Amino acid sequence: MLMKASRSHLLVVDVQARLMPVIHEGEGLIRNATILLEAAGRLGIPVTVTEQYPKGLGATVPAVLEALPGDAATLSKTTFSAARDPSVAERIATLRGGGRDQLVVCGAEAHICVMQSALEFRQSGFEVFVVADAVSSRSPHSVSAACARLLHAGCHWVTTEMAAFEWMERAGTDEFRALSALFK
Repeated sequence: MLMKASRSHLLVVDVQARLMPVIHEGEGLIRNATILLEAAGRLGIPVTVTEQYPKGLGATVPAVLEALPGDAATLSKTTFSAARDPSVAERIATLRGGGRDQLVVCGAEAHICVMQSALEFRQSGFEVFVVADAVSSRSPHSVSAACARLLHAGCHWVTTEMAAFEWMERAGTDEFRALSALFK
């Protein structure tokens, strides 16, 4: 199944100031998350950002905050799975009611909050796409373990470029010209 802009919702999980310095290839995660946010903004894809216990881990990193579309929601949580947080679950359920049944997920940590969120949303009937080059953990081994488990559970393992180009669907548009330049 292809990702469709009209059916997608981007979930950015816990890309936070005190966490990112210890995340393996954290700068790449941030760069690719901002590309996903740019694509989501240009293509009208709703965005939800979570922050795990921001008092302890800090706010979302500035680069991600600056890339957020105007209608994005940033929600704090203490549950590892975003699906278990009432405010996140309510927002995602509301968007699902409007036809947004594909959840595209990026963030940290791959083997904890990203994986638990993806598994629970998959179990509740979402088509879940985890963006491999926009997720990470402190250890690359944890990312590999999360990938295997997510694939086994029926989630899709994709890349930032796959998501953007599937959302765009065609070349020759203003969106294509703006977004394809981000991959050069």
